[in-house]
Amino acid sequence: MNEAVRNPTEPIVEIENLSISFFTRRGEIPAVMDFSCTVMPGEAMGIVGESGCGKSTVSLGIMRDLSNIGKIVGGRIKFQGRDMGDMSQEELQAIRGNKIAMIYQEPMASLNPAMKVGRQLMEVPLLHDKASKEEAYNRSLAMLKSVRLPDPERMMKSYPHQLSGGQQQRIVIAMALLSKPALLLLDEPTTALDVTVEAGIVELVKGLGKEFGTSMIFVSHNLGLILETCDRITVMYSGEAVETGNIKDVFDRMRHPYTQGLFRSIPLPGADKNSRPLISIPGQLPLPHERPKGCNFGPRCHHFVEGVCNAAEIPMIPVEGHDNHFSRCVRFNEIDWSAVPEGARTHKEPVTPGAPVLKINDLKKYYKVAANEIFGGSGEGRVVKANEAISFEARESETVAIVGESGCGKSTLAKVLLGLETASSGTVTLGNSEIQSIGIEDRDVKTVSSIQMVFQNPFDTLNPSHSVGSQIIRTLEKFGVGRNPAERRNRMLELLDLVKLPRAFAERMPRQLSGGQKQRIGVARAFAGRAQVVVADEPVSALDVSVQAAVTELLMDIQRESKTTMLFISHDLSVVRYIADRVVVMYLGHIVEQGTTDQIFSPPYHPYTEALLSAIPIADTSVVKKHIVLEGDIPSAMNPPSGCPFQTRCPRKHLVPDNLCETQLPPFKDLGNGHRSLCWLDDDVLATMEPVISFSGGDDHAPVADAVPADTPQRPEGRGADPGFAGRPPQRPHGKTATPEAGMAGAEAREAEAKARTRREEVRDDRGGQGADIDPSDPSSALPASPLQVGEGRQADDADVPSAFEETVEERAQDATGRAPKTPNQSGSAKTARAKPSTKANAKPASATKATPASLAALQSGAKAPAAKTPRVATQLKPAKAAPKPSGKMPAEPARAAVDRGRPAGIARPAQPDDLKLISGIGPKIERLLNELGIYTYAQIAAWKKTERAWVSGYLNFSGRIERDDWVRQAKALAKGGEAEYIKVFGRRPR
Repeated sequence: MNEAVRNPTEPIVEIENLSISFFTRRGEIPAVMDFSCTVMPGEAMGIVGESGCGKSTVSLGIMRDLSNIGKIVGGRIKFQGRDMGDMSQEELQAIRGNKIAMIYQEPMASLNPAMKVGRQLMEVPLLHDKASKEEAYNRSLAMLKSVRLPDPERMMKSYPHQLSGGQQQRIVIAMALLSKPALLLLDEPTTALDVTVEAGIVELVKGLGKEFGTSMIFVSHNLGLILETCDRITVMYSGEAVETGNIKDVFDRMRHPYTQGLFRSIPLPGADKNSRPLISIPGQLPLPHERPKGCNFGPRCHHFVEGVCNAAEIPMIPVEGHDNHFSRCVRFNEIDWSAVPEGARTHKEPVTPGAPVLKINDLKKYYKVAANEIFGGSGEGRVVKANEAISFEARESETVAIVGESGCGKSTLAKVLLGLETASSGTVTLGNSEIQSIGIEDRDVKTVSSIQMVFQNPFDTLNPSHSVGSQIIRTLEKFGVGRNPAERRNRMLELLDLVKLPRAFAERMPRQLSGGQKQRIGVARAFAGRAQVVVADEPVSALDVSVQAAVTELLMDIQRESKTTMLFISHDLSVVRYIADRVVVMYLGHIVEQGTTDQIFSPPYHPYTEALLSAIPIADTSVVKKHIVLEGDIPSAMNPPSGCPFQTRCPRKHLVPDNLCETQLPPFKDLGNGHRSLCWLDDDVLATMEPVISFSGGDDHAPVADAVPADTPQRPEGRGADPGFAGRPPQRPHGKTATPEAGMAGAEAREAEAKARTRREEVRDDRGGQGADIDPSDPSSALPASPLQVGEGRQADDADVPSAFEETVEERAQDATGRAPKTPNQSGSAKTARAKPSTKANAKPASATKATPASLAALQSGAKAPAAKTPRVATQLKPAKAAPKPSGKMPAEPARAAVDRGRPAGIARPAQPDDLKLISGIGPKIERLLNELGIYTYAQIAAWKKTERAWVSGYLNFSGRIERDDWVRQAKALAKGGEAEYIKVFGRRPR
């Protein structure tokens, strides 16, 4: 328990009228103004708002990590009763990472790629607590167990790039908690993670806060995450806190128009694209030099009153009847909270889907890769099964959503449809033409213009050197639209009207547009050739909440008008529920469930769909969710499991008899009315499934509250009794506006932040792909984030367990007393193979081996490249020579003795042999080979010494990262206490 909890009445941190500015060559940029909040021991405070509102700057201000241009120009921050402005640099250094810890958006920004995880963790107690190495190791190991990482000992000996994104984030959380900080700052820690991994991190953060009594400040743009993790919330807008209070008050009894605008912009349960469309916030966040007098939100607020809202600067005003609830609005007592902005539509006519436009039947996309193709060798060919037996159709005017975790094959499917890749087999029919085997370079103009794409990243899809209008006109020229330049220019202006941008934007350069405006230009180009099918690949994931709503509504409006078919690729099921007519759920290249949106979001579910729905953060206090957290990571597409693709993570697998899930791919089960599921579960089990999302009142289909406060008072006649300017005026020592030059610099910084957020989304997708969309022979690829695995089916190595082992104490003692003589068959031992990494491994990790002009020239000329000093990491091992298997002709006695040296002792087959397949890395084939050697029990494997493990590696002829000492640890646990002991040791069920 944290020491701060001993005095629960004293705040951990008090921020009073904080103002932070950045001083650039162009002038001062006020970033945070008059910000105040208090965090009590064990309390979690959430800070939300659009990009550029100052959320992260507040956290960096607490850490005093504002770089050389940032400065606190007003107010103060008190930590545990002491003013941090009065502390010396030595005192601040002693607090950072010790009493105050911070978790950043990107975990690899906090991890040293050249150091093993254990050493980085041990630094915290060694530096801050002056602990001994043994104590530091034990504390680090215990903390890894607390954050629920499998096989903590192995994690300690791993390098960061050998871990998945979720595992890296857990390592960073463990590092932050090792010193038992009183305050933990989390700056969007789940932005780059999949929704299922995000759910696990959220559960972890909540549990650790209670266990260690740590106070938290959670910075996020996701209101659902804030609801699930925090006790109180502060809403920021343009550098100011505009509303603060406890979660229940702000969510159910909001008192600021901006807060209401955020809630109206997100698709809550019950929202409907026809009967209850989203209402976006008009306009955009003001630049620092454009902040208005009075209320910063005034130009975008439909409750704005001239002479009242801009009469003077507005302080935080207490809300009567609410505990510690404040709002920066002078009219909240007289506002009609049920009123909608002028021009906003509350109902749209539904569209009836027409005939099928796109038909996909049994589509497969495989990538064949070899380990060392880049160096001219043949290598062992492997197949990445990116798409497997994909079949569905999309009708005219219909929106079909394709959902699933990163790496499930969504983007690969989009590439095949667009002609960027060709299918391995199966058919894709667009209209009356089959296009699956025609690459983009061979397609005619009509086909190319008929199927277009809206990309995820709006920042890199426009040429920065050309105006917006010229880029749209170029698209029209390519598609043969218009007979002359005048007609094409008129069509370009019509497209700007279509995406609701002023015609004057035709002369603007991309740098002059916001992220949402750039995405609208992307939409205009996609519809320029009157496309029949538009593939929208995560089109709103990189945008702010209010902009997301505007772009989503825009896509649907254009679809209604042009009767276009839309394939909407996303991992955000909240948006999918709102926009889609039908949903296709993918996992590891397979479609595991498909049906109408209502069918997918109601039981019965496929177990994977059930877990996805449980992981959705929903910003509604009346929602009750079923709690399901998936264990482990998505397997590699290079080595998919046998049987059902989801069986390695399925929480319902035990309900299926005869190991069907592990041995046979299930057929599609018809659940009625076009609802299909790839699952072995019986109808009786499916019938018992309960809704994942329900409401506290018991109604599974409760209508969404239209972001109207629950205790809205009756609107008085005429002007009501507004709160006036109660309290002290806001304190802004340096004002709130910047010079125009500095304001433009702030705009550039905001765009850079948005680009970084977009790239984090893309990195998440690439990481999750497990190499499905990346050529492993490319030395610049990001494959080290997802190390290769070997084996087939249940023989596939466990992605949760990295390699990079060192010798144990017992093994070092054995080496000191005399190592057993090596034979050619022992050349595949773990240590020998690790000392000779393959060429592919050397080409991959950018952090380990940096290519130089000299080394590249040497490679091109065939000479040997100079060796680079690299940390010892897990690599793909060279094939070991197999030990000769028994044959009819016996070898000579000395040769036979050499062959059998180190061979494990066998026994006669017992009446009830152990199921060796429970050991990760042992499948039916390997179990049969071990049985031939007389290996039938866990106890036999648990007793293997190093020479025996090396012999088995050579006998099985493995090239990969499976190591027999991992088998020994698993076997010891299973021999000691079966499955219960295994779960206790490794934190997961055995395979």
